[in-house]
Amino acid sequence: MKQEMLINVSQPEECRIAIMEDGLLEELYVERTSQDNLVGNIYKGRIVNIEPSIQAAFVDFGVGRNGFLHISDVEPQYYRQGGLDPDKAFDLVDPSGRTAEAGSEEAQRAAKRRPRLGDRPRVKPPIQDILRRGDEVLVQVIKEGFGTKGPTLSTYISIPGRYLVLMPPLGRVGISKKIDDERDRRVLRDIMLDLKPPKGVGFVVRTAGTERTKSEMARDMAYLLRLWKSIVRRMRKYSAPIDIYQESDMIIRTIRDMFTEDVGRILIDEPAAYERAREFLELVMPKYAPRLQLYEGKEPLFHRYGLEEEIGKMYQRKVPLKGGGSIVIDQTEALVAIDVNSGSFRTEKSAEENAYQMNLIAAKEIARQLRLRDLGGVIVNDFIDMRKEKYRRGVEKALHDAMKRDRARTKILRTSPFGLVEMTRQRIRPSLRKSIFRDCPTCTGTGMVKTAESMAIEVMRTLQLSATRDDVTRLNITVHDEVATWINNRKRREITQFEDATHIQLHVVGKDSVSPEHLVFDAWDSTGRSIRFP
Repeated sequence: MKQEMLINVSQPEECRIAIMEDGLLEELYVERTSQDNLVGNIYKGRIVNIEPSIQAAFVDFGVGRNGFLHISDVEPQYYRQGGLDPDKAFDLVDPSGRTAEAGSEEAQRAAKRRPRLGDRPRVKPPIQDILRRGDEVLVQVIKEGFGTKGPTLSTYISIPGRYLVLMPPLGRVGISKKIDDERDRRVLRDIMLDLKPPKGVGFVVRTAGTERTKSEMARDMAYLLRLWKSIVRRMRKYSAPIDIYQESDMIIRTIRDMFTEDVGRILIDEPAAYERAREFLELVMPKYAPRLQLYEGKEPLFHRYGLEEEIGKMYQRKVPLKGGGSIVIDQTEALVAIDVNSGSFRTEKSAEENAYQMNLIAAKEIARQLRLRDLGGVIVNDFIDMRKEKYRRGVEKALHDAMKRDRARTKILRTSPFGLVEMTRQRIRPSLRKSIFRDCPTCTGTGMVKTAESMAIEVMRTLQLSATRDDVTRLNITVHDEVATWINNRKRREITQFEDATHIQLHVVGKDSVSPEHLVFDAWDSTGRSIRFP
């Protein structure tokens, strides 16, 4: 399996990172400087409002709009019923900046008075008993805001490194659930215990930590501890609201999180970005630094690899599949609907086998499109109907397997009685389409506008209203050219009868530069004074 990571930063306003696998685009990440990217950032915020009805608090953390903090994301260290002071919950580092030694009395006392992540009570107290307006909290953005909704916050802080994730509230060592080999888990746990991480702070080994040496893990742990010390010092020095820690830029973040031994080459088309990435690799993964290359070709990087055409297909509603089938993706406010069509796809076997093979191909492509488009929320997949239970289970397994490489959390249900496979995918940011496109100002995002006939009928209804007005003597109607043509040709008799009955001078003006639903009435009285109409 040959993988390549292509990083396009030739346009300063936008950074694009594509991950290719055997020549096929498998993942795409796009970030623009004009858009706020807050996920992963840590802030010291202040509670500005408590809403007991939804068990949530709203937090001012200094970005212009308040964040949403639900009771489920409030760490036990903030529970007043336990007699805890939030300022004393970060005792890994003392005010002088020294890390508490693992076996010291100070560290033991800190560990005893600090609840661990696994010690959460089964029933959380009401949020109004935990937080008060004006309280300061250390929060991390876990989901970008959507529309009028502010960002979602959590007090469960996590800071990713290359091989480890520092989780202060955890208080112990954990292994990623994605590492399912018991031998690997045992080896990693032994390495972490040998490193003797400070008491009162937790680490989780990432999947990238598999088969790493003790020295590599120690270097990553030392880096995260230094970072955590600086965070605590900044937290204690400044009052809320203030930013405490900002995630790395997308290039460093993607290399850190996505680079594996399977990635044979990283190409970057901009010298300054190349230097930043090289410094990061030499610091964190010096063995792999030679795999980083500066692309100096005359042809743009993404054009060179045929990615621009592939990216253009991502915004289309219909996605063709191998063999003649297709999937149709419709994104709504509440959910994403995906329909599988067999088209001209045929096998030499029965119709049931034909449907099964088509669904297997569609399952893989659905998983790929969800990653590329970054679609989240509730997703309903309408596969081609299959009667045999073993075929249904086979399609479910194919979808599960295809979603394994997705970094977003997903949950897939079994096929419903209607033949639908429902699933959810973690929504962290707006989808790629929402980030790049805006709603059409003509159709306001519906994809449809009224016909010329419908607009003409609406004009005539409004004219009936003007017959009740004694002050209107002259009336101009401005509409789209097609509507004006329809009225002047199809409604000429009604217009003449209207003018004779009301003695109102009527003039219909058509413009090609306005939207199909454009409708403006300008009215005047007998003195030539403009009046409001209708």
